[in-house]
Amino acid sequence: MSAWGSVVDVAPGSRRITEGGEALTPEPGAPFWCTLWTNSHCERQVEEQLANKGFEVFLPTIDAWSRRKGGRRLIQTPMFPGYLFLRHTMDKSAYVEVRKTRGLVRILGERWDRLAVVPEGEVTAIRRVVASRLRTLPHPYLQEGRHVWIRRGPLAGVAGVLRQVDAGKGLLVLSVNLLQRSVAVVVDCTDVEACC
Repeated sequence: MSAWGSVVDVAPGSRRITEGGEALTPEPGAPFWCTLWTNSHCERQVEEQLANKGFEVFLPTIDAWSRRKGGRRLIQTPMFPGYLFLRHTMDKSAYVEVRKTRGLVRILGERWDRLAVVPEGEVTAIRRVVASRLRTLPHPYLQEGRHVWIRRGPLAGVAGVLRQVDAGKGLLVLSVNLLQRSVAVVVDCTDVEACC
C-alpha cells in the first residue's frame, strides 16, 4: 500500500481523504473495485474462473513481442503482471467464494471486511487506455510530476502524469496507487493540458 495520503472516490458522489496506508471501506452494499494478487502467470486462469462464477473481473492487457522457437510474435500480456481487478459487493460469502479460486494468492486488504479499494477513476482510465489500442508501455510508478488531462482524441478526459516530452509526443503515465504500478501511453502533446 502507498505510504502517501490521497483523495479517492469510494462511491459515486462521495470522496474520502486517506492519511495513507489504511484500507478504505466502501459504503455498505455498494459494489467496489478491489485487487486480486495471483500466482505468477495465473491471471487469465483466475479471470476465467471468476467470470464463470458471475463476478465482474477486469484483466487489462498490453501488446508485447514474444520470442519462442526462434520466431517473434505479438501477444497480449497483463498490464500489471500478477494482478487483476474485481468489482463486487463483498460480503463474507462472496469473499470466501473468491478465495477458493485456483491461482489466487490473496485479495489485497487487511481482512474480508476491510479490503483495499481501487478508485473507480483509476480503473476507468485504465479501461479507456486498453480500449484505445494506443501503444502502451510499462513505466516506473510515479507519485509526483506534472498532472495533465487529455482534451481530445480516444483518451479525452483521462488524467495522468506527463513525462518525457519529445518532438510533440509525450508519455502519459497512469498509476494504480494501491499496486504502486504505472503504465505509460504515447500521446500527442497538442492534446494535453495541465491540470490545476
